[in-house]
Amino acid sequence: MAERSFAREVEQLRIGAGQEFRGEGILAITKALLECGVGYVGGYQGAPISHLMDVLADAQEILSELGVRFEANASEAAATAMLAASVHYPIRGAVAYKGPVGVNVASDALANLASGGVTGGAMMIVGEDYGEGSAIMQERTHAFAMKSQVWLLDPRPNLRSMTKAVRDGFELSEATETPVILELRIRACHVHGAFEARDNQRPPLSVKDALSAPRRSTERLAMPPFAFRHEQEKVSKRWPRAVEFIMENGLNEFMGPKAGKVGLVLQGGMYNTVMRSLRRLGLADLHGNSQIPLYVLNVTYPLAEAEFLSFCEGKDAVLVVEEGQPNYIEQAFGSMVHRKGLPTRVQGKGYLPMAGEYQPGEMLEALSGFLADHGVTPADPRQRAPNDTQTPPVPDLSATVPLRTPGFCVGCPERPIFAAMKLVDQKIGPHQIACDIGCHLFSILPPFDLGGTTMGFGLGPASNGAFDGGGERRPISIIGDGGFWHNGLASSIGNAVLNQSDGVIVVVDNYYTAATGGQDILSSRAEHPTRNTNNSIAGAVKGVGVKWVREIDRTYDVTKVRDTLTEALTTPETGPKVIIASSECMLNRQRREKPLRHAAIGDGKRVVVPKFGVDEDVCTGDHACMRLSGCPSLTMKTLDDPLRDDPVASIDDGCVGCGNCGEVADAAVLCPSFFQVDVVHNPGRFERWYARVSGRMIEALQRRRARKRLTFEKAEMA
Repeated sequence: MAERSFAREVEQLRIGAGQEFRGEGILAITKALLECGVGYVGGYQGAPISHLMDVLADAQEILSELGVRFEANASEAAATAMLAASVHYPIRGAVAYKGPVGVNVASDALANLASGGVTGGAMMIVGEDYGEGSAIMQERTHAFAMKSQVWLLDPRPNLRSMTKAVRDGFELSEATETPVILELRIRACHVHGAFEARDNQRPPLSVKDALSAPRRSTERLAMPPFAFRHEQEKVSKRWPRAVEFIMENGLNEFMGPKAGKVGLVLQGGMYNTVMRSLRRLGLADLHGNSQIPLYVLNVTYPLAEAEFLSFCEGKDAVLVVEEGQPNYIEQAFGSMVHRKGLPTRVQGKGYLPMAGEYQPGEMLEALSGFLADHGVTPADPRQRAPNDTQTPPVPDLSATVPLRTPGFCVGCPERPIFAAMKLVDQKIGPHQIACDIGCHLFSILPPFDLGGTTMGFGLGPASNGAFDGGGERRPISIIGDGGFWHNGLASSIGNAVLNQSDGVIVVVDNYYTAATGGQDILSSRAEHPTRNTNNSIAGAVKGVGVKWVREIDRTYDVTKVRDTLTEALTTPETGPKVIIASSECMLNRQRREKPLRHAAIGDGKRVVVPKFGVDEDVCTGDHACMRLSGCPSLTMKTLDDPLRDDPVASIDDGCVGCGNCGEVADAAVLCPSFFQVDVVHNPGRFERWYARVSGRMIEALQRRRARKRLTFEKAEMA
């Protein structure tokens, strides 16, 4: 069950030549793949590219009609390995994965794929993501393109340029027998626009057809004696052909006037931000007409030296707008100018920040400084748009506003696991805890403050390897079901079995790869028409040799989770101990149940919805329940009681009725202030009568108690 269904939008993929396609960037990329006659597609989800996998999953009927094979791969390495179909066969293939972390996982397969080269076009669609809003470490796909000698496309972020880049990418790949990477920043993935569609194309040779006539060429295998020949071929043949293709077909773009004192060289993905800044400086208009010469790199690797040197002729300086670090492009261009002996100065990171996403404010400041230093004055400021007035600087609020750290969703079934872990720490003592990639990583942050390392998807238990040799307390490691199937079964669980590790491994099973949008995996509980789900995690870990396995089928039972953890940490049995803690992701559960519940209520059916509350008279106000739960719906409330100054706990309307707050209070032996209320929609006659009678009785008892309460009335002043 993906985060969002594209079942309605994918029908646009059927439109043909002459019709206008309107929609989101990811959907446009999918349409371009079909127009290019792709034979197979796959990948592994992860922001900002998750939607591409969701679109492909919802478009399987259309893909089948065209004879296109779709596979939701187990990892980015598996996705890249699938591109092997293009090595010997003239079949176009495309796979997608999340940014540099996905490229990291795929790097071994990518190196092998690039070594022997491809016959059919092979494309990797990568979602690049920089800046403070990114959920990953700040790396660049560019480094992998250079290392493995694959070509890197970075198109301008509009639908026409992006879909053209798909076509150009396949043609470039086939002309040079080299895989290509199409880099899309997060804003490009979600940009909306339009372009003129073309007819979808069936692959000239489908993967099904290829099976009937197998091909092989040992010269394309990345093994001796061919591997060294491949490296020579990359430099002597493929690279020059790539540069020639880029120049002959105009993949890069020259914009603005040809002559000028200065010029801007920019990655295609930076185009919108650069043009916005130039317009604010009065040096460009709304239609993209720039008064400054621009050299737009829709292909950022390889670089076309002749194009760049031609652009530099007659210019005092050029500014290289290159997002991310290291500044590979700036260094390469600087070397070209130096070797040629041109007087043009190549500048970049001196004006632009070394790292992070280039926001409009930073871009405006950099361009202003560069142009001013080289004697280029902006046009009359009155030519600016009325809404482009200079805004005052944003004040620094870091000293007064605390950091707002990310956390678990309301009702998340992973929260009680870490509440139980806190209780275990209080009883036994602190433990070495290693985490994995996924939602459970939020346990490192307040209020749980558990875990100290995270080394990669599926590698949580492996990162505790150095501590698994015995000690006063056993180490604990956390891994999610997504990471378990991605890489963890072999690299973490199997590794622990082989090395007779004595640690505790908690597999958090929420039925989906929840952190990437709720896509199905091997252990998902739902029946899937085109996937084999409902496979047992317990069966898998036992299959690789784990003897001590415990399953918890309801993580909200904090007492059971606490006791099971205690057993695992104190049992005399040696070897890895695996606890599988299962409960469905609350977001996906609510997406499924809410529409059904609202429909049932609308149809007049009786529906009971549980809600939780706090008895204000019982609550002690020590807030221990919050420190052990951290649920966003569990907040504080100030009472109108002069004898009680401290605020008490309170549950707001965001409560989804998971019961975690009460379970935590019970397991930790806190005050019994939590209560459950069942809200009945469309009650029967007896229920309505009973509600009226009980309500009247309660009101009578409240009035009786109020009469006995001591009150203080204000004395009137004479």
